[in-house]
Amino acid sequence: MQIKKAIFPVAGLGTRFLPATKATPKEMLPIVDKPLIQYAVEEAVSAGITELIFVTSSEKRAIEDHFDRNQLLEQRLAAAGKEKLLALVKSILPDGIHCAYVRQTEQLGLGHAVLCAESFINDEPFAVLLADDLMEQKTCLKKMIDQYQQHSASIIAVQQVAKDKTDQYGIVELHENNFNKPIKNIIEKPTPNDAPSDYGVVGRYILTPKIFTELKSAKPGVGNEIQLTDAIAKLIKTQAAYAHEIEGKRYDCGDKLGYLQATVEYGLQHPELATQFRNYLKELKFDHGDKFKP
Repeated sequence: MQIKKAIFPVAGLGTRFLPATKATPKEMLPIVDKPLIQYAVEEAVSAGITELIFVTSSEKRAIEDHFDRNQLLEQRLAAAGKEKLLALVKSILPDGIHCAYVRQTEQLGLGHAVLCAESFINDEPFAVLLADDLMEQKTCLKKMIDQYQQHSASIIAVQQVAKDKTDQYGIVELHENNFNKPIKNIIEKPTPNDAPSDYGVVGRYILTPKIFTELKSAKPGVGNEIQLTDAIAKLIKTQAAYAHEIEGKRYDCGDKLGYLQATVEYGLQHPELATQFRNYLKELKFDHGDKFKP
């Protein structure tokens, strides 16, 4: 079955970025000149997703506005002869892509956010993308969908993490450390001593609709929230699920340092800014060398 639907949980408060996120959704913070949520949407669309389901809150209207038409802006750009900018604005949501929005009225965890979108899924496999996780490889979701077509099973993106940071991730246990075999177990935020591996779950999932059955019966877990990881742990007792080791860098843009790292590296790749920005960084290091020493 083709996977055409993707859920974007974007209802979080973004408290780690206050005061910037007091009135602006965290997902709308820009990496150079494009908001975080747009990178995730572009990855989904390039993977063949045509239906985007945003799980939002009352404070996230800016996300809906971003993916809607702005007739006044388009008219002014056209009148000014700014054809490139006009085309850029129109391309934010390509033709044939549809958006739906549902409110998560209470902050009850990622699992609850996914459950809020159940009525849009219609008993189909679907993707989940967390905009905080910015993937260097833009084909991440496409490769996961290809893996789903091979196994007809849920696919969970993972990456090796520092062993002393396993308590910040869902951690998977593999059979004989083999990615070609189903996941043996998955645990939400275990201590380093209790972690079955150093493969942490990152923000990309392909899930079968049976996950909703597990989410409905899930009890609050770590942080007193409905954890998607806990529901997956129950799912794999009756359905196989596979881990997908991502390629390239992942920028944790839910963290200030990760956000700054992504901004710098994307700036160094920007077609308009790369050369000037690289020269600036070289001059900065030359002029203020002591600031760059450990």
